[in-house]
Amino acid sequence: MSVINDLKNEMKNRPAGVFSPELFRARGYAESESESDHGARADGIAALFSLPSPFIYKNDLIAGSIRDVFAEASPEGRQSAAETVSKYPERGFGRNGDHFAADYFTAVKEGVPGLLAKINESIGAHAEEPEKLSFLHSMEKTVRALSKRLSNYADAAHSLIGKDGYDTEKLSFIENNCRALTERAPATFAEGLQLVWMIHSCFVLEGRYAMALGRIDMYLYPLYRRDVENGTLTDEFAESLLSNAFVKICESRYKGGDDVVNICIGGVDEDGNCSVNGLSYCTLHAVRDVNMPGPNLSARITPDCPDSFLDECLKVIGTGLGYPALMNDTVNMAALSRKGYDIKDVRNYCMVGCIENFITGKQPPWVDGRFDPIRYLESILRDSDAETLDSIGSMDEFMRLYEKKLEEGAAQYAAWMHAVSYVEDPSSMTSPFMSCFCDCCIERGLDINMGGAKYPSVHGAVLMGIGTVSDSLSAIEDVVFDRRAVTLSELADALRADFEGYDELRALVLAAPKYGNNDEYADKYAVWYTSHLSDIFDGYRTNDGGAVYTAMAANISNIYAGHELGATPDGRLANKPLSDAASPTYGCDVRGVTSTLLSVSKPDYTRCACGTVVNQKFSPSAFKDGKREKLAQLIRVYFSRGGQEIQINSTSRKVLEDARVHPEQYRSLVVRVSGFSAYYVTLSPEVQEDILSRTQHDEL
Repeated sequence: MSVINDLKNEMKNRPAGVFSPELFRARGYAESESESDHGARADGIAALFSLPSPFIYKNDLIAGSIRDVFAEASPEGRQSAAETVSKYPERGFGRNGDHFAADYFTAVKEGVPGLLAKINESIGAHAEEPEKLSFLHSMEKTVRALSKRLSNYADAAHSLIGKDGYDTEKLSFIENNCRALTERAPATFAEGLQLVWMIHSCFVLEGRYAMALGRIDMYLYPLYRRDVENGTLTDEFAESLLSNAFVKICESRYKGGDDVVNICIGGVDEDGNCSVNGLSYCTLHAVRDVNMPGPNLSARITPDCPDSFLDECLKVIGTGLGYPALMNDTVNMAALSRKGYDIKDVRNYCMVGCIENFITGKQPPWVDGRFDPIRYLESILRDSDAETLDSIGSMDEFMRLYEKKLEEGAAQYAAWMHAVSYVEDPSSMTSPFMSCFCDCCIERGLDINMGGAKYPSVHGAVLMGIGTVSDSLSAIEDVVFDRRAVTLSELADALRADFEGYDELRALVLAAPKYGNNDEYADKYAVWYTSHLSDIFDGYRTNDGGAVYTAMAANISNIYAGHELGATPDGRLANKPLSDAASPTYGCDVRGVTSTLLSVSKPDYTRCACGTVVNQKFSPSAFKDGKREKLAQLIRVYFSRGGQEIQINSTSRKVLEDARVHPEQYRSLVVRVSGFSAYYVTLSPEVQEDILSRTQHDEL
C-alpha cells in the first residue's frame, strides 16, 4: 500500500501541464509522404507514440504515462497543430470511435513481434489487393511505433539510474521489461501487464475514451500462474503491479476529465467452467488499494463461483468504493446468445464503459443513445383533447395506444441513430492502430469499421425510467379504470397543472401500487416494458447490419431526462428526476430489499443484451462479518431468479449529508453513482441528492 500511496501523492503533486497530443500528431501528418489517408493517419499515430519523451514517475513499476504529451507551445504553434490535425477527423463515440475492449489475449500471447509477423503474413496473402496492402502497411507502421515507444521507455529508465529520488531496482525492472517486449512475447506476468498497459496508454494518447482492459484475470493468468508456480511472483507483488497500472487511469483528471476504464473479472472460460482464479482476487484487491474513480471493476458472478470470491467482492464494496458491479453471468450470456454470436465468443464477453456487454476484441466500438418511453406516455395525456382521452374505455385500449406511440418513437430514434453514426467516406476515418487489436482485421486487411471485425457494430438503445413508467401505468389502471376515481382527461388536466390544485388526486396516484414491492399489479408493467421495447428494437439494425441492444443503464441521464418532462401519472412533479436505470423509483420501494429484488428480477433481462443497472444502498453494518453472508445469499437468490446486475453503495446517509455540508473533510470519499463511481463532493448538488434519495436498507 505504501508504494501505491506514494505514487498517488506523486501524481497529485505533479504540476498539471497541458495535454498536447496534437503537437506530436501534427508533426507526423506534416511530414507524411503517404498518398493514402490511412497511411497519413499511421504517420500521425507513429509520431504520437514515438516522438514524446517518456515520463516515468519515481514510484513507477509499470511504465506508460499520458504526461509524455504534456508539452509547452506558443498559441500560434497550437493553432497550427490544431489546423493540421483537423484535416484528419476522428470518428468519436457516436461513430464507433471508442468504448472498445481490445483483443489483449492475442497481444499477450503473440507480443509485438508476433503481431508484426501476422501483419506481414497478411501482406503476403493480399499481395494483389492494393487497398488492403496499403492499410496493412499502415497497421504495421503503428505497431512498430508501439515497439519504439517501449524502446524509448527502456532507454529513459536506463538514463534515470542514479538520478535524485529514483530507485535503481525499479528503473532496471522497467528497463528490462520494456526492452524484452521489443524482442519477444511476454514471458512473465510483469511483462504481460507492461505490454497491456502500454497499448492502453497509446489508445488514451489517440484520444480514445472508455477503452476497457477487459478480462485481465484470463489473458494474464497463464503468465501469473507460471510465475507463482516457479516462485518468482507473490500475490502481494502482483497486486502492487496491478495497482501501479490502475492508478494511472486516474491521470486523466489531470488533463481535464476522468476516464471510465472497465476491468472484468470472474465468469466462465471458453468451455463454460467457472474461471475465478488467484489473479481474480489480486485484481479485486488492487482496485481496492487504488481507491479512486477510474478503474471501473465488473465481476461476472456464475452460479458456482466460490463463496469466497463473492465475499471478497462484498468486502471491497463495503469499503464505500462501490466496486465491483456484480453481473449475472447466466443472464448476460443468454442475452448475448440471442444475437447469434459463437458460444465461445459469448463466454468471453466483458464490459466497456459503465456496464455495456461487449464481445471482446471481435466487434467495432460501442455506441448508444437515450430513449425516453415516458415521453410518449406524456404525449398521449398532455397533447390529446378531453373527448379523445375519455373515449378510451379500458386499460387494454390505453396500452394499445401507448404501444403505437412507442413504435412511432422507436422509428424516429432509429432514424436518428442511423444519421449520427453515418460516415460518408469511411476510408477517411480509419483506425489502423486499434484495428490491430480486433480479431480478423489483420487477416482481412480491413479497418475495424469497414468489415475487418468478425462481427458488425451494435448500438445500445438505453431505456429511461422503468420505475416511472411502471408506476404511472399502475396509477392509471388503479385510479382511472379500476376505481373510476377520476377520468383520463381530469388526470391530464392535473398533469398540465403540475398537480397544483389537485392535492387529493396526487395523493390517490401516489398511493397506487408501485414497482419494487413484489406487487404484481405494478410489476407486470415492468415485465411488459422490458419485453415490448426489446421486441420493437429487435426489428432495427445498425448501418452495417448489427443488432440494436436494449439497456437500462441511465448513468445520471434520469436527472436530465426528468428536466425535459412535465408531471407524470405516478405523482412525480415536473422537471424532477425519473427513476434510475432498472431500479424502482427511490422511496417507493417500501417493503424491504427482499421485495425490491423480487420485483426487479421479474422482467426477462435476457432481452437486454447490453445490460442493466440496479442501484441499491445498504448501511455499512450490512458488510460486517455475520451479515455479509446474508447479503451474499440475497444476491445469489436474486440472480437465480433472473436479476441481471446489482451495484451497491455502502456509505451511510449521515456521512453523505455531512459531506454536503463539509466537503473539505470528504475529498477522498468515493461513491457509486450509477455505471461508475466518483468523488462524492465533486458531483453536482442534484446528483448528490439523487444518491441520497436512494432507499437505504438497514436490515436483510
